[in-house]
Amino acid sequence: MKIRRSERLVGMTHYLETQPYRLIPLPFFAQKYQAAKSSISEDITILKHAFLANSMGYIETLPGAGGGVIFTPGINKAVATQYLQILQQKMSDPHRILPGGYLYSSDIIGDPTLLRKIGLLIATRYAGQKADAIMTVATKGIPIAQSVAYYLNVPYVIVRRESKITEGPTLSVNYESGSSSRVEKMELSKRSLPAGAKIIAVDDFMKGGGTVSGMRNLVQEFAGELLGISVLVDASSSSSCHQPMVTTLLNVQQLDVQRPKLTVGLGNYLDMTDFSHFHNN
Repeated sequence: MKIRRSERLVGMTHYLETQPYRLIPLPFFAQKYQAAKSSISEDITILKHAFLANSMGYIETLPGAGGGVIFTPGINKAVATQYLQILQQKMSDPHRILPGGYLYSSDIIGDPTLLRKIGLLIATRYAGQKADAIMTVATKGIPIAQSVAYYLNVPYVIVRRESKITEGPTLSVNYESGSSSRVEKMELSKRSLPAGAKIIAVDDFMKGGGTVSGMRNLVQEFAGELLGISVLVDASSSSSCHQPMVTTLLNVQQLDVQRPKLTVGLGNYLDMTDFSHFHNN
């Protein structure tokens, strides 16, 4: 049965979106849709323009016998700004203020639509950097790590403050909690990461920076390479520039627990992200 081009394009779009960062040989599509390689090449050209025009990411074509196409998810700067403003508006409600200067964010992280936006924003930040895994600390960082891992097509690992018997042997580090000025411990199963792995660390909230520093130290203990750290909300008293490699989506500019009053602005995400691949020239 002959498949029309319109149907073929829909099928290829879906397949590429579910297989990010995977090299897919053109003969695979030719065989799947019973089409000539020249037709598939034309389809890829159409999809390249469509993906960029709709801020879905970009498709790279690799020539040669071992070549094919690779889809990299990501959004352009205009869409990224729109997503950040949506998150900013959601997070700016003073009723989110919790004792101790924390913010309630479970409803945002638990919203599939908003979570996808967060994951895609962070995935765009590290597009093309060939991460091996996403790292986060239990518990609220887990959905964010999972969303980022989906778009980058890599596993995610969960750092815990107390080991579980199901984790097996663990490697632990001590770190100073910036919010409580206490020395605490975090640990990760030794089976979670191979030596030399390239890691992106994510977290939902940064107040004192202790958790971020702890994850950085843990990556070092695994002899890994930290590509960067991304945080949904930065509420630290000092600028995030004092935390090297930290990208923040939102920044708490004013937080008064007593009144209550809350002002949330954009973080340094737009300045830290290279959008050049995601613009249709």
